[in-house]
Amino acid sequence: MHTRELAALLLLGLSSCSLAQEKSGQQPRRPNVILVITDDQGYGDVGFHGNSMIQTPNMDALAKQSVRLTDFHVDPTCSPTRSALMSGRYSTRTGVWHTIMGRSLMDGDELTVAEALAANGYRTGMYGKWHLGENYPLRPLDQGFHTAVHHGGGGVGQGPDYWGNDYFDDTYWRDGVAEKFEGYCTDVWFREAMKFVESSKDRPFFCYLSTNAPHGPYLVDKKWSEPYVKKGVAASQAKFYGMVENIDWNLGKLIAQLDRLGIADNTILIFMTDNGTAAGRVDQKRVRAGKWGGFNAGMRGNKGSEYDGGHRVPFFIRWPAGGIGGAGKAREDGYLSAHIDVLPTLMGLCGATKPDGPPLDGIDLSKRLRAGGTVMPNRTLFVHSQRIPDPQMWRKCSVMTERWRLVNGKQLFDIQSDPGQRQEISAEHPQVVQVLTGEYQAWWKSLSTVFDRPIRIGLGSDAELVTQLHPHDWQVSSQGKSSWHQSHVKRGHMGQGRWFVDVKRAGRYLIELRRWPRHLDKGLEASAAKIEIGGREEVRDVRATDTKVTFTVDLKAGPTTLQTWFTLPNGKTRGAYFAYVTRG
Repeated sequence: MHTRELAALLLLGLSSCSLAQEKSGQQPRRPNVILVITDDQGYGDVGFHGNSMIQTPNMDALAKQSVRLTDFHVDPTCSPTRSALMSGRYSTRTGVWHTIMGRSLMDGDELTVAEALAANGYRTGMYGKWHLGENYPLRPLDQGFHTAVHHGGGGVGQGPDYWGNDYFDDTYWRDGVAEKFEGYCTDVWFREAMKFVESSKDRPFFCYLSTNAPHGPYLVDKKWSEPYVKKGVAASQAKFYGMVENIDWNLGKLIAQLDRLGIADNTILIFMTDNGTAAGRVDQKRVRAGKWGGFNAGMRGNKGSEYDGGHRVPFFIRWPAGGIGGAGKAREDGYLSAHIDVLPTLMGLCGATKPDGPPLDGIDLSKRLRAGGTVMPNRTLFVHSQRIPDPQMWRKCSVMTERWRLVNGKQLFDIQSDPGQRQEISAEHPQVVQVLTGEYQAWWKSLSTVFDRPIRIGLGSDAELVTQLHPHDWQVSSQGKSSWHQSHVKRGHMGQGRWFVDVKRAGRYLIELRRWPRHLDKGLEASAAKIEIGGREEVRDVRATDTKVTFTVDLKAGPTTLQTWFTLPNGKTRGAYFAYVTRG
């Protein structure tokens, strides 16, 4: 629906028009937008929120200059949050409810923030973690970004990422082409984002800066982590804190750049995170021993949890020229809000016209952000953490109002009087439980239409001449095994699954199967190979030392599945970890 080509055409037409208007004084320039989102950093992993150990001076300073949404929620894990953030819709509607198994792929027909802003004359760039699809039509460049530098999969070193990346001096993708970069991953994302800001300073831009840190593995230069070790912080948490402090240092550089370029006042700067803390959680054994045990702002739960500690996160927004934050205007706002509100709110703040697209779940908070007293409607929001092939009703979910949290359909908490969710009071308020249950059931019914709709990877598109498929995106049964990480491939994990694909053009296709990625060119370690696609099967004998096996098949246009098998010398089978598909 909203292709890169359409966005580019709109950009060319609208940006030239808007620039001419700005020069002629007909209208003020629209604000720039920078959205910084970190990975696995919780509400308590910011000094400003009361963490006396972690050092985040730049995040703290930004908080003091911003409107801070203190009851802001996301999904409890990575891909779901990102799909909701990009689309303004509940993640499950977009096809995303897991981080692997083909359930981290966002439907290409979703209208993204980038597409919406590009259609209004913005230049768009993304840097860091995407985690919504590695292939056409799901990549950043297919979803409204004019330029992108990013890693693959859900983290540096995961399955779809460039083989062998380890956070330092890695290879990432710049506009779809592999490129070697020098430096630590977080430093690279900020450096590239700052180049984008510099080159875009004379026209409105949207920069999506999405760090993979502080997601595990916890790898960072010792200069960031050792000070925490010396203060008695546990080793893994010290590295986690060091990764956060490095992000903070880079954030300070970005803010200084905005000041230097003279565009800070007219730039909407957002800082948020994607779910509750991963390694900042409280270790009660260490606390009882008189040691630092972590800080979670008094909340229950952490990453993946249905309790607030899993999905309530920081959200700081500053736009001095628009009356949001800045001198004398920083404040807290406790209105119940979420990731689904970001797209409509940015449309409102930027004075942008939303292009046609699926109906939004979020609401426009722009008036509330500009004027704190603006009355907003009472609302009920929903989050859940599925992380299974097929969603299950009431699984790890929270139904939220400003006062209540109904958790898993059974536990009720008054979040205002009991923010730590310690006192379960469903028996005392059966009517509240009944009302919230009804709202959840209606929400679930509205989602259920997509449960059986797989999001498909395109084959044979001119936009991606060679489609490299990874086991990260296999869809597996509830009893299946997903080989989603490079470590699985290294040890020969006995995984199996299907890729759901969409043949864009009928014709002859070459399907090259490998046990290792192409550039390693190592042996198949198999005696036979088999594929099943488009209703046909083919089997071929191979030698263990062969590095690839190629099948030639004629395919009709339209949806189908691709499944592969390697038969090992011991007679067991597993899927081909890598498939390269080319239209002949």
